[in-house]
Parts: sequence; C-alpha cells; structure tokens
Amino acid sequence: MRLADKVAIVTGGGTGIGGATARLFAREGARVVVTGRRAERISAVASEIDGFAVPGDAADPTHVAEVVRTAVDRFGGLDIVIANAGTGSGGAAGETDDESWTRTLEVNLTGPLFLVRAALPALIRRGGGSIVLVSSVAALVSSTDSAAYVTSKTGLLGLARSVSVDYGPRGIRANTLCPGWVETPMGDESMDELALWRRTTREEAYRIATAHVPLRRPASADEIASCCLFLAGDESSIVTGATLVADGGATAAGVGTIAFEPDVTR
Repeated sequence: MRLADKVAIVTGGGTGIGGATARLFAREGARVVVTGRRAERISAVASEIDGFAVPGDAADPTHVAEVVRTAVDRFGGLDIVIANAGTGSGGAAGETDDESWTRTLEVNLTGPLFLVRAALPALIRRGGGSIVLVSSVAALVSSTDSAAYVTSKTGLLGLARSVSVDYGPRGIRANTLCPGWVETPMGDESMDELALWRRTTREEAYRIATAHVPLRRPASADEIASCCLFLAGDESSIVTGATLVADGGATAAGVGTIAFEPDVTR
C-alpha cells in the first residue's frame, strides 16, 4: 500500500473529488480526517473508511486548526494535506458583487492558506510531508463570467510555489492539481445550466462541454483522486512547486484551430 502509516487531511471530503480521494487514500493504507460543511456526508465517508469527520467551514481558521489537532490527537501526526474544498460564483469583473467575491476568495484561496499554516508545524514534526492544493484549469485559462473563481484558483498556484520554496528545506512538498471538467455534483450543476440553455440532457451537456477536449470526455472523480495519490505519495518525492494538469488535454488544444475541427456536437 502506497500510503501505509500515513495520516491525511482531506477538505471538501463529503462528495466528488474529496470523497473519492478520502476513499482511495484509505484503501492505500492512510488514516484520514475528512472535513466539510455538510456533516452527514462527511460522517458517512469517514464511517466508510474508518476515518474521522470534523464538520466545519474551510474558510474558518479556528475550524482548520481543530482539524489538524484532530489528526495529530487521533492518529499520531500528519503527513498529507489535500486542500480540496471549493466554491464558485459567476460574474465578470464589472458585475460580481462584493459578497460573492469575498466568499469565493475566502473558501478557495484564504481557506487553503489557513489550513497550510495550521498544518505546517505538524508536518515538520514528522520530518516533512505533502500538500496538494486542488485548483482548476481556470488557473491557466479563463472561462467567461468567472472573475472571482478564476482569480481564486490562480492564486493557489502562487501559494503552492511559495510554500515549496520556503519549506522545501524542511521536507515539505507543495503542488497544485488543475482538473478540467469532472463528473461531480459541482460539475453536474454547471452541466444542468448548460443543458437548460441548450434544451438537452445533463449527459449531452457534458458531451458538448468536452467536444473539443482531445480525450472527448470529462474526468471521473476517481481519476482526479489518483492524481492526488501520486502527488501525495513517495512516487512524486522529487516533485514540488509544480502544477499537474488533469484536463483531458483541454489546455493543450489551440483555440485558433477549433474552427477546423469536425462538429462533434451534432
């Protein structure tokens, strides 16, 4: 098992990428503390994997400090941090309201900082560890009407690089993971909006959204969890300050050539 005797924290662990990551890590031998706002869902995941649930808001510094204490008290230390909790709000820069902007940055960027800051002493006491900040391809290319989301996810790249430089000499690795479309509850919400606009089904909306992605499909939550496992484990022991893009090739495709591709949406 690749994470035997390791202790991990997974935020946003009740569904989607977080839930899949918590389950995979447990199968690979880790003891996992799962956190998120929806107590019933994270408790169900924790019970399934013999982990421990700590419900709360990822943007609350008091909560994340409690999560780290729980990992240390329950399982004896901390080796891995997966900052996966996230939210999204629409709006171009000239339209987004102050409340949406603030909340998006609090959850997606400031929350991971709070978690990293709380976790660093425990990671250092173990002689090092791995931090994975789950960002998005929105950190690399911008969608429309997503100023707050794009800004918050881009900031995670800088945070990971900063942590990798400052704490690498103490054995800490920090990397970002940038998924594209993933079949998760959050992805489903976006697809339902597209389906309503296009007057079609959710499944067809996913096909339309990935029509120009080289692999022609979204990722599964389990596929992104496997990327988290790689970055968390010893197989990536020399990798830090890096960005792993898991988008089916979407950011490799040139926008200027899309007009020449066959219309696969018909």
